Amino acid sequence: MSRRRCNMLVFMAWGVGFWHSVALLLMVLNLPFCGPNQIDHYVCDVKPLLKLVCKDIHVVSILVIANSGMVAVVIFLILVASYVLILYNLRTYSSVGRRKALSTCSSHITVVVLFVIAPMLNPLIYTLRNMEMKIAMGKVWSKMAHSEFKSRA
Repeated sequence: MSRRRCNMLVFMAWGVGFWHSVALLLMVLNLPFCGPNQIDHYVCDVKPLLKLVCKDIHVVSILVIANSGMVAVVIFLILVASYVLILYNLRTYSSVGRRKALSTCSSHITVVVLFVIAPMLNPLIYTLRNMEMKIAMGKVWSKMAHSEFKSRA
């Protein structure tokens, strides 16, 4: 990959992220807020922020989802297209070159998959930090251990 192409990809990623954020910001700036000014989240995200709006946000909510969905779909399609091009062009390379390219691709796919899976584990992790859940899980595990002990005896 040339330096120019790498710079272009970085610039495109920053540009898409910037305009995605600007679009969400412009949607939220014109909304009337009332009531409490606190949200129960670590990060000020758009969806929780919309709960503080005083008017019907059905259309704005759909626009936020459509904007985020469109960005995700475009990124996914670019990713798939790049892998199709890589696999198509690999047929002309030696086995060493193919192995090297596939090694890089497999590393990238692993990172992408882990990036998707890690956020899904957050509810489980935070649930296990809850003291009531720890006590309940301890009771379940002790019952399982007790029944296992009985079946062996």
